[in-house]
Amino acid sequence: MKFANAVVKHRIPILIITLLLMIPAGLGYVGTRVNYDMLDYLPTTMDTVTGQRELMEEFGKGAFSFLIFEDMKPKDVAALKEKIEQVEHVETVLWYDSVADLSVPMELLPKKVYNAFNSGNATMMAVFFDSATSADVTMDAIREIRSIAGTQCFVSGMSALVTDLKDLCEKEEPIYVGMAVVLALAAMLAFLDSWLVPFVFLASIGMMILLNLGSNYLLGEISYITKALAAVLQLAVTMDYSIFLWHSYNEQLQSHEDKKEAMAVAIHETLTSVVGSSITTVAGFIALCFMSFTMGRDLGIVMAKGVVLGVIGCVTVLPSLILCFDKPLQATRHRSLIPNCNGLAKGIVKLFPVFLLLFALIVSPAYLGYHKTNKEVYYDMGECLPKNMSYVIANAKLHEDFDVASTHMLLVDSKLPAKQVRAMIGEMENVDGVKYVIGLESLLGSRIPEEILPESVTSKLKSDKWELLLVNSSYKVASDEVNGQINELNYILKKYDQGGMLIGEAPCMKDMIETTDHDFQVVNMVSILAIFVIIALVEKSFSLPFILISVIEVAIFINLGLPHYLGQSLPFIAPICISTIQLGATVDYAILMTTRYKMERMAGAYRQDAVHTALFTSIPSIIVSGMGLFAATFGVAVYSDIDIISSMCMLMARGAVISVLMVIFILPTLLLAFDRIICDTTVGMRHLHHQPRQRLLHLTH
Repeated sequence: MKFANAVVKHRIPILIITLLLMIPAGLGYVGTRVNYDMLDYLPTTMDTVTGQRELMEEFGKGAFSFLIFEDMKPKDVAALKEKIEQVEHVETVLWYDSVADLSVPMELLPKKVYNAFNSGNATMMAVFFDSATSADVTMDAIREIRSIAGTQCFVSGMSALVTDLKDLCEKEEPIYVGMAVVLALAAMLAFLDSWLVPFVFLASIGMMILLNLGSNYLLGEISYITKALAAVLQLAVTMDYSIFLWHSYNEQLQSHEDKKEAMAVAIHETLTSVVGSSITTVAGFIALCFMSFTMGRDLGIVMAKGVVLGVIGCVTVLPSLILCFDKPLQATRHRSLIPNCNGLAKGIVKLFPVFLLLFALIVSPAYLGYHKTNKEVYYDMGECLPKNMSYVIANAKLHEDFDVASTHMLLVDSKLPAKQVRAMIGEMENVDGVKYVIGLESLLGSRIPEEILPESVTSKLKSDKWELLLVNSSYKVASDEVNGQINELNYILKKYDQGGMLIGEAPCMKDMIETTDHDFQVVNMVSILAIFVIIALVEKSFSLPFILISVIEVAIFINLGLPHYLGQSLPFIAPICISTIQLGATVDYAILMTTRYKMERMAGAYRQDAVHTALFTSIPSIIVSGMGLFAATFGVAVYSDIDIISSMCMLMARGAVISVLMVIFILPTLLLAFDRIICDTTVGMRHLHHQPRQRLLHLTH
């Protein structure tokens, strides 16, 4: 109670300090760098990541793009090439005039060289940058190249993707927050008992969200997914805490004349229940930190921090605001729109065998769909963007005009004899889907010595340590075909050069697929185990964690199984994150009902009485909580043009509704069915199963 009394006493200083903290928080938010490159989150020990580092150190090359020009004369393309070479952070531009004088007709070039740069009315050049794929300066360079080249030029490559992604995110993100706030406000106005209190809630939660986003500056950078979802998720999962405090405060006003005393008791009671409730949510987010694909850690840390700040705001800032605005808050109170749930609770308890059978019937198809969905995810981040984006159009042009869907880079030992390099190139060009391999040897041929080329040309493809070769493939990034092709290319590469490395977007994506497959299993196990232990300690029971987790896990199976039955493909990160977030955020609904059931049973109530009371008293809180999560995420899901954001928000919105239904209709059924086992395995309940079985009088009359 000391803490609660201190909050009530110092409410004005608390509000002043919080408002002052908004200044550094706002500066921190603006100053936090956002990373739009998913490949940056791969483990640094992988060959693909090591190879990218070597490419930068030895050749000064980081990002890589293809430029496609349509209906342009060679002279005009050469002029544009000169301009593009002057763009800051462009390190190398490779076109056919890099290896032959413009005065030499293109048709006289070796067929491979001609086909590499020309197709019908289109010509192509490769651009290397001296900065990383998602560096701000690389994105600025992409924008400048587009500006110089005009509408006849199409820019492909990961840097073009992250540039378009960044521009779209920055345009949409303020709307995400606006929609989440408006719909959450509508939900609170509908389900709470005051017209003004939702605005007070949003003020308190909003300040904690800004503190969370501002403190991300200390992390160095965050991913664009974290930035897009953090505010929406924090609003959704911490709204409950404000509702707990408001209800507790109004209850205490019935027995305390002094509103300050009532608030102190409410803070004390809320702190106990909210800390218990928030631990499972925090555990769900912390589980994401166990991913070796470190974007999970990025989201996990930010959201765990957000939940903790949400709890702090709920017991400090919110009580201070409520006390300051108590008169208008009380004056604008009204009846809640949620009807009395006693009749619904009676019906569920009476028909519990029907719901038990229904539960048994849905488990298998739900799990089958869930298992299939996890196998049907996509990894190509280009699929997240709308079809009218510049990057998507450029990639389509590259595929249509040149039959190139992905480009790999080879780093081979520079001391490897030219004869062996040519033999390796020959083998690689026989691999299915490989269009051609371009290196010094393929440009020169077997009869022309390397020495005749100027150093300005050879230095672009060869250093003291490595020789660089480009492999163009007709197979799409992240497809089964390209992954098989990469395995074959790696086999050939290692045969000639054990230390050689195959790098680029497609090899990195292949590593991402293998990494995240493993991560999915790890994160699921960690989150389930952590939440199992928390429930076991909170409920002092061995059996209840199994029951509660099984209810929410089946809700997750249904939620993630639906995309399979609806013919939808999800971005790979969605199932990993959603299974953990839904478990952590919605298991609280089950804990709330179960805690009341235990309390009623231990007070001497029969099992039907206990379940009925727990059910009808919990339904309003569960509905408000679930609808809050639904409202905050559904609008973003419908609005967003970025599929990865839209999919994750839709899964969270749908998951909230499914979890609410499972807890209201299935959990009471399981509590009734397993009452004897629960009593035998729960501290303080062992004697209860000896009570004679008795039906509720009000259920039979």
